[in-house]
Formats: sequence, structure tokens, C-alpha cells
Amino acid sequence: MATPADGLTAEVVVVNNFDELEALGRNRVAGKIVLFNAKFDQRLADNGFEGQAYGQAVIYRGIGASAAARLGAVAALNRSAGGADYRLPHTGALRYANDAPKIPAAAVASEDADLIAHLASEGKVRMRLVLTPQTLPDAVSYNVIADLKGSEHPEQVVIVSGHLDSWDLGRGAIDDGAGVVIAMQTAQLFKQLRLRPKRTIRVIAWMNEENGLAGGRAYANDHKNDMANHFAAIESDLGAGHPLGFEAEGKPEILTLLQPLSVILQSQGAGVTRLVEETGSDVAPLGAAGVPTFAPIQDART
Repeated sequence: MATPADGLTAEVVVVNNFDELEALGRNRVAGKIVLFNAKFDQRLADNGFEGQAYGQAVIYRGIGASAAARLGAVAALNRSAGGADYRLPHTGALRYANDAPKIPAAAVASEDADLIAHLASEGKVRMRLVLTPQTLPDAVSYNVIADLKGSEHPEQVVIVSGHLDSWDLGRGAIDDGAGVVIAMQTAQLFKQLRLRPKRTIRVIAWMNEENGLAGGRAYANDHKNDMANHFAAIESDLGAGHPLGFEAEGKPEILTLLQPLSVILQSQGAGVTRLVEETGSDVAPLGAAGVPTFAPIQDART
């Protein structure tokens, strides 16, 4: 949501988490700009939990504005959610709740968040915001899908995927051009090695992951009566780092089934397997329908 054309000026209050926001209460938040200064857990990311580290930080971008608005804040800022700084504010999705006023919101670079927090610890900080976002009408776009037909069970599908769209300020090479290439290369390797998969390998480049997840939801809706034939779904959306293994969403028995694969990949340093609550945003609707979902664990340090 944009500010008025001439901007918005107010005092800034800094919090590190939602508990601190609630502790301040309406009396100290109303009429203020709230800065969520939640730092990205780089150690967690460096130990193979990049997705979890990102999830812990990005929640303040996703729902922070509504949490602040419930206490009367006039705007919300969040520390950019990621391990790289480079003095860049990040772009990303924000979801306004129905039970709170819509207030302007934006991200600030990690270095600037630190500076604002330091200044606020020394005294009052007032900030003028001029934000000009706009939401344009929806346009028709498409998932891109290609099948490598299975030899024994062609009706059963294994999805390998990444998302096609990216934010306009970047080239999208890492998020998620890399994931799309990984999916395409999977099918290419089957052809190069002259292997015939028993089940159909379906390569999908999802559309609209970044600001709506429409592609993944549309696919799940279109195939809602065919979920029993979806054997598994894999999404790569964590960059292009060296693979460390696989994470899975589903029953604990999945890890037992993955054990032979883990042994094979161990020599490549990619033998880690673990269960997580969600492997990927585009395949999440499939996971909710009971399809086992997977994602490569990737080294965030590279």
C-alpha cells in the first residue's frame, strides 16, 4: 500500500519480534512506524537449514504490517530477509489480514535497519516515507509443462519443478531460474543416459509463485480428481548451491524409503535426508492433498 503522495512522517519504534511488539502495546505503537529488525540466522542457513532460516525472518515481511496496524501503527518496515546484505532492500510478498487496517509497508537494507535501531536506542527517530507501489489488474499467464512418458506406469506422475517468474528488480537467475534449469536438466539426463523412467516425469515451470502462488494452486485444482496418480512432487527454489541431500514432507516412513538414495549420494556430499513441514510453496497444495513432496537441500554458503 502506498503512502499519501506527499509522504508520511512519524516516529519509529524498533522491535525484534512479535512478542516485543505486543509488549509495547497500543499506547506506544499507535501513530508510529514500526521497524521489525529480525536478523537472518546465518548460522542456521550455513548448516543446511536455509529454508528454515528464511522462514523465520520472512514472516515479519509477510504479516508484520497487519500485526503493527492492529496496535495503531501508521506504517511498517522490515529488515530485509536474507543472508546477503549489499545495502539492498529486498522485494517480496506481503499479505494484509482482513481484521486490520491496511498500512504502507516496505523493506530496508540490513545495514540501514542496524543504523535505525542504533539511533533509536540513543533517542527518538522520525522518518519520512514516500512509497508508491501499485497493484495492476491480473493478466493471463501460464505454467509451462512437459512430460517424459513413463514406460510401465505412464499414468503415474513424478513432478520436478521450479518457478518461472521472478521479481522485476532482478534477473531471476537464482530465484528461480536455477530451479527451472534443475528440473529441465533432470529430463535431459534421462534422455542422455538413455534411461526410461517407469513413471512419467513431468517438468513444470510454475507461474506466479512470487506474488500469489496462482500457478501451483491452479494445477492442484485442475488435477484435484487425479491426485492418486501423482506419485511425488519435487520443487527446487533455494538457489544454485551444492546439493546436500533432500528434505521431505510427509510420513516418517519416507525417510526409510530414501535411505538407499542417501547411501548413493553420500559420496557426493549429498546424503542428508530429513522431514520438514513444507518443502516448496508451489507444491504445497499437492502436499496438502496427500502427495509426497520433496526439495533438494542446498548449501547456502556458495
